[in-house]
Amino acid sequence: MSHRYRAYPTEVQAQVFARHCGDARWVWNQALAAVKAHAEDPTARFFCLTTARREIGWLAEGSSTVQQQALRDLAQALRNAKGGSHRFPRWRRRGEGDGFCVRDVAVHKLNRTWAEVTVPKAGRLRFRLSRPLPKSYGMARVTRDTTGRWHVSFAAPQPPVERVPTGAVVGIDRGVAATLATSDGELLRGPKLRPRERRRIERLQRQLVRQKKGSVRRRRTKDQIARAHAKAVRRRNDWIEKRTTELVRSYDLVAVEDLKVPQMTRTPKPKPDPDRPGAFLPNGARSKAGLNRAILDQGWGRFLRRLEDKAAASGVIVVRVDPAYTSQTCAHCGHVARESRESQAAFSCVACGHKANADINAARNILARGLALVPTPGQGARPGDRPARTSPADDAGSENSRRQVAA
Repeated sequence: MSHRYRAYPTEVQAQVFARHCGDARWVWNQALAAVKAHAEDPTARFFCLTTARREIGWLAEGSSTVQQQALRDLAQALRNAKGGSHRFPRWRRRGEGDGFCVRDVAVHKLNRTWAEVTVPKAGRLRFRLSRPLPKSYGMARVTRDTTGRWHVSFAAPQPPVERVPTGAVVGIDRGVAATLATSDGELLRGPKLRPRERRRIERLQRQLVRQKKGSVRRRRTKDQIARAHAKAVRRRNDWIEKRTTELVRSYDLVAVEDLKVPQMTRTPKPKPDPDRPGAFLPNGARSKAGLNRAILDQGWGRFLRRLEDKAAASGVIVVRVDPAYTSQTCAHCGHVARESRESQAAFSCVACGHKANADINAARNILARGLALVPTPGQGARPGDRPARTSPADDAGSENSRRQVAA
């Protein structure tokens, strides 16, 4: 995890940081282009920073430490993609994830509220201690969000959550109407844009369309829209942190769906009309865009990542299960039928007549699959293990087994 703090650079420091962001972005993109060219033509040369700094004057004026770290970051991203844990690196664009890394940082604590970190060619950057500093850190990352605010973060191990073993287990279904549904019967809804905020954003977006591109007023309107969205993101992240801590503190095993969020939120491919060259058939892109927006607003990926990080540090087991047919399977008798899902919220089994909330019924199926994957004591269960996928046949399980982890 990373400990993130709000930074307050001077105007001169902000200009230097913007320069560092541009240098890091340029080095990343040039090195990535060389990697792709080498994949197509093995005789193509890789990017050499030393040669580039010798030939390009403006690049040589920048910080070599920042530029070298950008190459290290790309190398790590390529290793992660090769290992299958992350997707292949993408191009970096201005205004999207601007930032740079500083190695071998020196932090100077001024008082209980403020501290400083040394940044190459910029001196000491002042930041607010909104939380205690990590015990050890070897690198700092300075970033700028979409609203223009600067932050500094330090990578550190996830601290364990203070807890007492409870023996309780839970299954969690992630949805759109209810962000989280638990097998215990709880429906948890994450914070969203409030009606007043949504109306204000819509008004600003209409105003943005009418303004001239490149004008000061248009840039000011874009900043206002970004600040409104950033506020909603902060509320959602805070909610995720609190809910994941509660789950890790209350349960010894948590079963969740192994959802592929990037694949679920892809834009539909165009459908060419065979009868009209150059025309396309309806592909549901507009309705899919609304669903994608609703899924991304829930923060499914961040929730699972933070849950697994805290669980691994606290001795809690997180089990990922195959989500196939969990919403169509009866948690009472195990019958699978699409007709049992009457609506988004209602489930009524066509075989046994069992009625329940659809999301809670799915959460109980997820828990049953997770319990079926818990290793026996001789196999040594480890927190954070990712077991193999399950089938609908694994859904059967007694009500008692859903409440306790097998000893």
